[in-house]
Amino acid sequence: MSADAGRKKMAAVGSYDTVLPFQAVGVRPFPAETDEEVEQVVSRLAREDYGVIFVEERQFVAQASLIDKLVQEYASSIIPIPGIRGSIGVGLSSVRSSVERAVGMDIFSEK
Repeated sequence: MSADAGRKKMAAVGSYDTVLPFQAVGVRPFPAETDEEVEQVVSRLAREDYGVIFVEERQFVAQASLIDKLVQEYASSIIPIPGIRGSIGVGLSSVRSSVERAVGMDIFSEK
């Protein structure tokens, strides 16, 4: 049995400058600039059984309905990542929402 047996593939989708550094840690980069490119790439990656698909935040927001559909239909986790110019807050919001659903409360609340 190979060392990769049972491991899921990982990909990063977004602008070239954002996704290229992911290659250094074993994540396959898929540069995509337009909404149409992102839609095609993310859909294909989900169908090809990528376990984790990182998507640049700006494009994650633009493709929110597609991403929701793909997460329901395939066993892929689609996670927003900040772009090269910095975060727009989508990643933190997504993590906060996921944790709140999992544990039943917002553990990040500062109240």
